Amino acid sequence: MSQLLEYKCPGCGASVEFNTKEQNMKCPYCDTEFDVDALDGLDEELKTKDDRMEWSKNDEVIDDTEAQGINIFVCNSCGGEIVGEDVTGATFCPFCDNPVVMKSRFAGELKPDYVIPFKLDRDAAKAAYMKHLSGKKLLPKVFRTENHIDEIKGIYVPFWLFSATADADITYRGTRTRFHSDSKYNYTVTSHYAIRRAGKLGFRNVPVDGSVRMDNDLMESLEPYNFSDAVDFKTAYLSGFFADKYDVSSQESSLRANERIKASTESEFRRTVHGYSTLVTQSSGVSLEDAQAKYALYPVWLLNTTWKDKKYVFAMNGQTGKFVGNLPIDRGAWARWFALFAGIFSAAAVLIMHFFL
Repeated sequence: MSQLLEYKCPGCGASVEFNTKEQNMKCPYCDTEFDVDALDGLDEELKTKDDRMEWSKNDEVIDDTEAQGINIFVCNSCGGEIVGEDVTGATFCPFCDNPVVMKSRFAGELKPDYVIPFKLDRDAAKAAYMKHLSGKKLLPKVFRTENHIDEIKGIYVPFWLFSATADADITYRGTRTRFHSDSKYNYTVTSHYAIRRAGKLGFRNVPVDGSVRMDNDLMESLEPYNFSDAVDFKTAYLSGFFADKYDVSSQESSLRANERIKASTESEFRRTVHGYSTLVTQSSGVSLEDAQAKYALYPVWLLNTTWKDKKYVFAMNGQTGKFVGNLPIDRGAWARWFALFAGIFSAAAVLIMHFFL
């Protein structure tokens, strides 16, 4: 039995992919369209684990590629070898370019609970990149013309989604200051207060990326995702895109989820305290109730560019279009802008001093 899933057009037999604009499966050759649900039968075998009844051998030789976390698959269409890492869940045949899905990456307990399908295509990612470059005063002018896009890749990134109720008890030390005077003295009166806030706050689907290869800060900067677009996982959504399975466990990811939930809880509770001159947190206790984690794949466009032998990575939320990425700075332009603002500030300071003196 083949380890790969390939989706063929019922009309002409060509490979079909998930179409972001139509939000269904569409043949790029004869334009035949059909719903993702029509392919449900192909996912049935993912619900059970494959039999494993091999006998160990004393003289067994381990394939070097397997030892390095590399697997080799055979394309069903052309018979070519497809080399993938242990986390590779969907890719393309390097010979016939047919999209393929590695079934074992999403079988049994590895099957995601949800997927947010791509809403935006490659052209939208290119347009967002060009818009990201426009209007940047400190961007070297030659960067726009000399840098080139090495790769644009649509990839489903594995995320753990954490839901819980945060039960918090937080105390603050606050002060209020008032001023008054008489004919002889000016007085400052500072009053000290102990403030307590306690209550519960619900969190649903807090995402933490489950891929070692993805930068956490980059992935978090793409948020928020609209979870109302999430659907039950089906492998057909992966056809035409890359996809990885998680290699960071939910337990490992929960540490970051706890940090995010605690920080958000403390921030929201602090917003309820008003009318104090100063406010300092004295103690904070946050515990979680009804905590659970779900596994999902979220759509991300990754763009890699090169300029002056340096790599720059950009990312776009494949659902909302939010685009992020660092850009180089023109040091000369930065110095000129700094000098300009320093001059304006100095001139303003002179005018103010002249007015009051």
